[in-house]
Amino acid sequence: MNRKHTNGFTLVEVLVSILVLGIGLLGLAGLQTTGLKSNHSANLRTQATLLAYDMADRVRANKAGFDGGFYHKPAAEDKSCVWHGNAPADCTAQELAEHDAKEWQDALAQELPQGVGIVCRDSTPADGGDADGDGTVDPGDDNENACDGNGTLYAVKIWWVDEFDDNGNPIIKRFTTTFQP
Repeated sequence: MNRKHTNGFTLVEVLVSILVLGIGLLGLAGLQTTGLKSNHSANLRTQATLLAYDMADRVRANKAGFDGGFYHKPAAEDKSCVWHGNAPADCTAQELAEHDAKEWQDALAQELPQGVGIVCRDSTPADGGDADGDGTVDPGDDNENACDGNGTLYAVKIWWVDEFDDNGNPIIKRFTTTFQP
């Protein structure tokens, strides 16, 4: 009986194993990309959540401003209100509300891509967005902020660009929370 014994791999076996390994690595790279994208989106949502609760805390801290209705769509203006211990220096409740809105809008713009938001009384908080289809949300536009001024609950609505679609158009996300000061 004549047996032929070969050692090692043939060239075809090596090429097949390299092909299988390459396909596996491409799949792994795709999973990594998807994971990174999802992680980034989750981080932005976390930032939006923290910023929404920050504004709710600001409203609760300025009871006179809330009682005066100054937190319903406040104008975002820098009033140079600085806290000294337990009271702001030389600011009325309205000025503090406007200053809070300014600091909050600045934080939104810094932490979220094209981040904007509004705080208002709203009986239907889960609405609002890019009504004119220009790829942005203008919180000063009543059609886009959709704050009706009704009810006892305050809504904090935040919009940001989470990613872009295949045509390069922004995909806008919204986070909304309600609270009663």
